[in-house]
Amino acid sequence: MVAPPDNDVLWARALHFQHHDGSPALQGVSLGVQEGEILAVSGPRGSGKSTLLGCLSGLLRAGSGEVWFNSIPVHRMGPLARERMRRDRFGWIDPAPVLVPELNVWENAALPLMLRGTSRRRAKKIALEWLERLDVGDSARRRLHQLRQAERQRVCIARALAPSPTVLFADEPTAPLHRADRGHVLRTLTTAARSHGITVVLATHDPETAALADRTVSLLDGRRVNTVHLPPVPEAEGRAACSLSV
Repeated sequence: MVAPPDNDVLWARALHFQHHDGSPALQGVSLGVQEGEILAVSGPRGSGKSTLLGCLSGLLRAGSGEVWFNSIPVHRMGPLARERMRRDRFGWIDPAPVLVPELNVWENAALPLMLRGTSRRRAKKIALEWLERLDVGDSARRRLHQLRQAERQRVCIARALAPSPTVLFADEPTAPLHRADRGHVLRTLTTAARSHGITVVLATHDPETAALADRTVSLLDGRRVNTVHLPPVPEAEGRAACSLSV
């Protein structure tokens, strides 16, 4: 077994993962992510980006290979230990908004903090600050059904950033947003990550999004490749993807 480099907050070696039907999703992927780095994992749809984020975060267990977080062997951890690690150390943004419908906007954004034991008053204050940064502060007391999908996604991003996680995993975080909104939201995300020392692993098929990262790792058919040329996503296609994901 090879020990991970000291300056890597995340380190993976020779990850293999198969879908339930036996088709390969990852085929020997290795990488390291340094503390405070914003790493983009790029590639076309179906290239293994989401699976890689799942394995690095402990959400998925690789069929073989190693994953280390701050010298902790994630690949050896049991389900409860991995769940605790994700709750206490990681943040996650899905491609489409996943929120608790029984809670209002600020309660959704504050939920991870309260689950960690933060007082309700303190959690609310932090959540409101992030909602303001993401231009949804005026909706803090609204219910989710009163929001547009793009607004709900901003709430998800605020929720992920509020606890200042060690690592933030963002799987196509601006997929539901119109192109005009993507730049502002991504700049807010990356600026916040840098100012708080948050490491970000960002999966994207959009070259404009990948360009905001410090470094890019490209995947194709579950393998690392030197370069993947990604065509720009037409605005019409972005709107169609948004409507289909509602």
